[in-house]
Amino acid sequence: MTPLNCSRLGQSLLHQARYRSRILSPDAAAVFRCLVQGQGPKLVPLSFSSPPTHPALRRRFYVQSSAATSKPASPFHRQLPRSPQAAIRADVLEPASSLWFSRSSRVAVALPPNNKQHLPVRRYFQSAKMTVNNFTKKHKVTVIGSGNWGTTVAKLVAENCAEHPDTFEKDVQMWVYEENVTLPKDSKHFDASIGEQPQKLTHIVNTYHENVKYLPGIPLPHNLIANPSLVDAVKDSSILIFNLPHEFIGNICRQIKDHIAPYARGISCIKGVSVTDDKIELICNYVSEALNIYCGALSGANIASEIANEQWCETTIAYNTPEVDRRDENGKPVANGESNGQAKQLTPLPLDYPPLDHDEWSLLFSRPYFTVSMVSDIVGVSLAGALKNIVAIACGYVEGHGWNMTAKTAVMRRGMQEIIRFANEFFPGQIEPRTFWEESAGWGDMIVSCTSARNWRCSKLAVERNLPIEEVEKTELNGQKLQGISTTREVSSFLRAKGAEERYPVFMAVERIINQEIKVEEIPKLFK
Repeated sequence: MTPLNCSRLGQSLLHQARYRSRILSPDAAAVFRCLVQGQGPKLVPLSFSSPPTHPALRRRFYVQSSAATSKPASPFHRQLPRSPQAAIRADVLEPASSLWFSRSSRVAVALPPNNKQHLPVRRYFQSAKMTVNNFTKKHKVTVIGSGNWGTTVAKLVAENCAEHPDTFEKDVQMWVYEENVTLPKDSKHFDASIGEQPQKLTHIVNTYHENVKYLPGIPLPHNLIANPSLVDAVKDSSILIFNLPHEFIGNICRQIKDHIAPYARGISCIKGVSVTDDKIELICNYVSEALNIYCGALSGANIASEIANEQWCETTIAYNTPEVDRRDENGKPVANGESNGQAKQLTPLPLDYPPLDHDEWSLLFSRPYFTVSMVSDIVGVSLAGALKNIVAIACGYVEGHGWNMTAKTAVMRRGMQEIIRFANEFFPGQIEPRTFWEESAGWGDMIVSCTSARNWRCSKLAVERNLPIEEVEKTELNGQKLQGISTTREVSSFLRAKGAEERYPVFMAVERIINQEIKVEEIPKLFK
């Protein structure tokens, strides 16, 4: 394999093809060979080397000609990251115009006149990260929350930290709300010398590498450290991953506010919103304001137990790199001061850390069984993830009553309309409509939540057992909470305060059914 001396623009485009869009297309190969080598119409398909682990090296690309003529993958598919054996999924790509826009320079590059085919491109763009050499520090990662979903995310993150020691510290901290757990005699971890005496959950996780209460049967990486001290867990961490019921986020932020690194950056995996009668706030924005850090959002068609068992799925991460963290080709900051609409000035990420851009977040979360799509639409991703839980409860009620799939589909359709209406009414001009239709965080999450997730399951059981949904929550979730219940009540209260009840009949009806004010049989009246 002979290394090529690529131009900056060629490097940027190769970077996009291999690591962001992951396009498997002979058209892409043709365009990039034309850009990099200046070849004419007779072009040879390219194959790319596996990605280097260190961010400073990932822009040194090598291109080789492929003598074998195997059938290329469809240009409307992309391969799972770093797993040639993994399946490919259909992606939402659109034909490009006659111009390709570079993310880093925004320079329009015309396709060769003899190339009449279109190049598929990703619809979302993010400024490209530039090469920085000799990072002296690594990112320390802390996961705040250790329930079913929190432990699952901590597992995949810890696996990636162990695989990429040049970018991340190997050990990952996971804050665990301490509680006593008794191991039964039939448990593989049962110790006769201890017997059935209660043990600390953190001790069990760190000794047996399994969260026996919230994620039983799933082996956890040995570099995942359960920590009962919230303050100690977040100390010196540059990456904070929030994953707990949204009603607890205010207390968590108050506890860690004076103990986190001022340059820390966050990702919220919480599918909820913070609501009062006169204000609705995204969880990631609440975290950003409360801690004066920048926080993105993760949401998608994800079921924790399936991901923990490494069954393939996809997700969406929304992160719009703050101006203070963006760097030029020499590793120098490109801007200072306020960024991303925050009222307070952010503390820049120190230059001795690897940058935190779409590439690094993808590196942290992507697994062969967990495909990550990076976007910048934080509002759309957050609202879709929070409000679909209301629709999922409605679908559970419908199915529990005995209505068929067509009835449930009608509720899903109307529910998505109300989600988009809500986003446009209360966050005008801040969403990208494509998020709802094309990303896993949109329709993908809606379908999964309304057919197999916990909000749907518990509301279905509530109708079948003729019980309030809160009673089912207590018996079925092992102490965990349904975020759909609190989200429904908070959003309905907000809509009443705004006088907007009539524009959101599904949202309001779900609240009234939860409160046992109306019966499920009245749902069809909403469609008249």
